[in-house]
Amino acid sequence: MGYNCNENSWIENIILYEVNIRQYTLEGTFNAFSNHLDRIKSMGVNTIWLMPITPISKIGRQGSLGSYYACSSYTKINTEFGGIDDLKNLINRAHQLGLKVIIDWVANHTGHDHEWINKQSNWYKKDSTGNFIELNGWVDVFDLNFEVDEMCDEMIASMKYWITEFKIDGFRCDMAHLVPKKFWKNAIQQCNKLKPLFWLAECDDVEYAKIFNSTYTWQWMHKIEKYVRGEVELDTVVTVLNQYLINNNNSKKLFFTSNHDENSWNGTEFEKYGILTKALSVLCFTWNGIPLIYSGQEIPNTKRLLFFDKDCLNWKTINELEIFFKALSDLHISNAIINGETFILPVHANSILSFIRKFKDEIIIIIINLSKQEKMKYKIENDFIVGRFENIFSGLQYSFRNFEEFDLLAGEYLVYKKINDERKN
Repeated sequence: MGYNCNENSWIENIILYEVNIRQYTLEGTFNAFSNHLDRIKSMGVNTIWLMPITPISKIGRQGSLGSYYACSSYTKINTEFGGIDDLKNLINRAHQLGLKVIIDWVANHTGHDHEWINKQSNWYKKDSTGNFIELNGWVDVFDLNFEVDEMCDEMIASMKYWITEFKIDGFRCDMAHLVPKKFWKNAIQQCNKLKPLFWLAECDDVEYAKIFNSTYTWQWMHKIEKYVRGEVELDTVVTVLNQYLINNNNSKKLFFTSNHDENSWNGTEFEKYGILTKALSVLCFTWNGIPLIYSGQEIPNTKRLLFFDKDCLNWKTINELEIFFKALSDLHISNAIINGETFILPVHANSILSFIRKFKDEIIIIIINLSKQEKMKYKIENDFIVGRFENIFSGLQYSFRNFEEFDLLAGEYLVYKKINDERKN
């Protein structure tokens, strides 16, 4: 996947956790977040994504603290989060636990008082009168000009700094499709020479999927939203999932029910999906791709976090969904999910989505009732389901024939993993 990815075998079983340092703890620091690493690892997470850790521009700043995505330097640390040693200690601690760490990289634009503004103003896009411009409606940033080779070289040098000095393991690339593919190809080739890295692009473009290890699932997310609102049939959602299987063989798609943008601007997953929230998380972990957990989903967090101001998560002594995500994480790293084929079973009553993941004799059955109101019966007739299976959530075991019938309440999900005799060996 992408460039030099044969050396990048660790990305095959990524379970990604997005960290909003500002809102994660009352302190909003690297050190305070570090106290959560053991707990996060216990959920089965193996890769941490830190939202932008660079300083935020003051000119044009929105809210009291500004946007993480309007940086004033590519090689400095936001002192609100801590210092150089604090970040190094966090990454070292994560590595000691076997966790990888990637950082957010905002290549398309910078904040209004970035270090480059006055010294290298020709590195930015300008209008006919020589004024800095921004083409996407964000009022606190200016767009960079990727036709300037010197700027591209300096940006890649800045990326290398985080690899060599902080030992990061990859980049989540903000709005990647706004940046020319030529730049990304060069950046990935050069940076991967230092160490094998994971590259995640915030876009849902087949051409970028040829370059990056993983890309987003915007099409799927928007279709699911329309389905929940009753605007499209479930078949439309399945069509998108099928397209991902066909068109993205060279990369893995990132599946999620929430992230920093969705939570703050479009609503929590509970606002968007209601009773279907957990069922859609099951889909995110069992389809062919990489699952993402956003800060606080395990609580579960039911509020929209402010984007430009302090708005701390409310952690509990016992977070209700940690066991739920742990069960899904344990399942996700199985061969049937990582390497298996996907067999979509017929959609029933336009609300049941069911599929089988299979790798050799390892078989997983997933049945999800995406109705918000109706209890449904679902029948499966398939030779793959013959044998003993275990429900991954309850631990109960069942003997299945090639024809079985299941009852599911609205929003209910069933996930069964085949029990093979080979376990005894």
